[in-house]
Amino acid sequence: MTYLELEMRLPADYRAADLLSFHARDAQALAERVTAAGLDKGILWQGQPACLSLAFAGGQVRAALQLDGQAGDDLPSLRALVEHMLGLTQPVTAFESALGDHPLLGRLIAANRGLRVPQSASPFEALSWAISGQQISLQVAIALRRRLIQLAGRRHSSGLLCYPDAAAVARLDADALGRAGFSRAKAQTLLLLAREVAEGRLPLDQWVQDEPAEAIGRRLLALKGIGPWTVDYALLRGFARLDGSLHGDAAVRRQLQRLLGAEERLEQAFVRDWLAPFAPWRALVAAHLWAMP
Repeated sequence: MTYLELEMRLPADYRAADLLSFHARDAQALAERVTAAGLDKGILWQGQPACLSLAFAGGQVRAALQLDGQAGDDLPSLRALVEHMLGLTQPVTAFESALGDHPLLGRLIAANRGLRVPQSASPFEALSWAISGQQISLQVAIALRRRLIQLAGRRHSSGLLCYPDAAAVARLDADALGRAGFSRAKAQTLLLLAREVAEGRLPLDQWVQDEPAEAIGRRLLALKGIGPWTVDYALLRGFARLDGSLHGDAAVRRQLQRLLGAEERLEQAFVRDWLAPFAPWRALVAAHLWAMP
């Protein structure tokens, strides 16, 4: 067993509740457990089951990684993972300065100072979640995500199941995914993505560092079954790229309709054009729309 631990000072405006809410989506808490102190999350670290614990107190976060196996003392990688998951690399101060006086967005920004977009633990987790959630309700998507985790069956000694990495998903087959509720098309797309990542043709983890969003998007759109909404959502939740146009997201359209006081449902083309002037912050604008009561 390997145990790594570190502490980090958080920005004064950090909103831990946003992170905890994001990871509390599944009420059954098979892979994530939100506690009074913070979050415990089952992940695969270097292919081995691990539990990542985040505890918030006194303007700091204490991160502890308990690994069921042996690994090197890789604190820099743990720090990078925590900074990514907490959204600490996102330039929210620049965003708030640029748009804080906007006649419509200004009051949203003022009500949600410090809003960051909580990240999945890996780009593959964000992408596979986006594929699972295509064109279905949130609750159905959560159920599919749960079944995928159960199918992979990687459990940490804490009792938490671990969200599978690409190699674990690639070992599954379409029939098993179908019995778990995945459509044939989703199962095939998920397996195609997993195999491309596992075999090194889609180096998602390397792309997190500095690969341009446009280049990532082109590579992902070349995969059958991955469309613009899936790419934009994954860029936001897995790569912390803040300029995806989430005009295809039903909640974004609904909340923008409320913000504008429009009586008729907004079409995607209208929402796309409305968001366009806010580049390079369009996805962060969408996150503020999500945060509306």
